[in-house]
Parts: sequence; structure tokens; C-alpha cells
Amino acid sequence: MPLIVLPTSQLLWVRVAAQLFSCVAFSVVAHEASLSHGLADWCVFCWAFSFSATLLVLLVEHFGLQTRAPVSWKNFPITMACYATLLCFSASIIFPVYFLKGQQNHGEARDRRIASTVFSCLATVAYLWEVTLTRAMPGEVAGYMATAPGLLKVCQTFVACIIFMLVSDPVSYDHHAALKWCMAVYCVCFILSAAVVVLCVGECTDFLPFPFTRFLSAYGLLAVAMYLTATIIWPVFQFDKSYSHNETRQQPTLLIVAVLTALNFLLYLTDLAYSARLVFVSV
Repeated sequence: MPLIVLPTSQLLWVRVAAQLFSCVAFSVVAHEASLSHGLADWCVFCWAFSFSATLLVLLVEHFGLQTRAPVSWKNFPITMACYATLLCFSASIIFPVYFLKGQQNHGEARDRRIASTVFSCLATVAYLWEVTLTRAMPGEVAGYMATAPGLLKVCQTFVACIIFMLVSDPVSYDHHAALKWCMAVYCVCFILSAAVVVLCVGECTDFLPFPFTRFLSAYGLLAVAMYLTATIIWPVFQFDKSYSHNETRQQPTLLIVAVLTALNFLLYLTDLAYSARLVFVSV
């Protein structure tokens, strides 16, 4: 009788664990009728996207299709793992805050929500572990997305997406031109960061009419300068009574946007500092 030898790669088992945890997280609440809230849909999307991305990576590597994939395999898996980490982390915060804290549900429904929260946290840890295992070490030649600046690009786009969600419902940037400038900052920097991610994952950096490293440096300086203005302007025109016309119930959301704006400014500043001294091979 032939023996079945299972691979013992630590990375493989971390991915399998992350996939299992994310699958359980969305499976146990997917059919709960009382979770007909937009944030619940967001949490389910976070878990389902993470599960699907990991499944795709596992299938491609199991069948040895890396060289046939239309993407850079040195950049794609770690990019998906980083997004999955951030998505599961956000779901691990949002789901218990909105669907466990202060809820009157008891019995099986509450148990399912607790289980989803626990497995979401476990998935976050597993995906973070995967990123730690696959990121580039100092001095190591690797794909751009495996370096610190590449991972920072993922964080920048994710934070921008959260900002878009918060400022759009209700719209909180249309009562003053300065706030529209802040929205323009969020959009322009998000588009450029997302373009860098797509170019690296799609192996398209060589098609640029100028050196990719020069583009990164110029874009980094521009993004830091733009986010610095938004970090100052947003709280001034949202919380100063001479400019603000927002309801009191909107204040917590606007404060979170101000914090996330400052966070993204620090991410872009760190990215610029890394990019100024990091030598990498674009693949």
C-alpha cells in the first residue's frame, strides 16, 4: 500500500490554518438573517476574500503553475496575505463592536457571533504570520511587494478605503472647499499607491517610460506633502465651530477620519524614508 507523504513546509501549514480560520468565521454567520447590516456584509466579505485568495495561492502552488500565472509570483502571494491580514483585523474589530457589544441576543445566535470573532482573530494572526515568513529580510533580493515599502503601499491603500467608507455615509466633505481638497488628497494618493501595487503584481514596471525608482521617489514626496496638508486641514475645518456644520453624532466618525489621515501621513513618510535607502530588484 503506497504511503501518502504530506509536505512539511511551515508556510504551507500557516496558509492552510489561515484558510480554515477565515472559512469558519464567515460560514457560521453567513445564514443569520438578523445580520442584514452593511457592516456585517463587510465582515463576511473580508473573511470570504481572504479565504478565496489563500485558496487560489494554494492551488497554484500545489499544481506548480507559478510560471504560467499572469502575475509576479514573488509579489502576488504576500500582497494577498497582507490584504487578508488587514481585512481580517478590521472584521475582528468591527464585528464584536457592532454585533456583540450591547446586543440582547442569547443562545445559539450569540455563540455563533462569538465563534466568528474568535476565528477572525485567529485568521488575523495566521495571515500576519504568513506575511512575517514571506517578507524580505534586510539585504535580501526579493520582489518589491515583499519589502517594507511594498507592504506599506498595501497599508496605505487599505487605510484610504476605510476613510472613503467613513466620509461617504453620510457625505462629510462637501460643505467647504478645503475638505474637498482633503478628499482629492485621499483619492490621488490612493490611485497612485494602487497603481504601484498593480504594476508590481502584474510585472509591468518595465513598461513605464521612466525609471520605476524615480517614479517612487517623486510620488513619495508628493504624497507626503499632500497628506501633511490634509492632516492639518481636516480637523480644523471639521471641529472648529466657525467652519463646522456637522451634527454631534457625526463627531466620532470625523475624529476617526482625522486619526486615519494622520496614520496614513506617517505611513507615507515611513515609506519615503525606506524608499530612499532600499535597494531592490523589481521582478
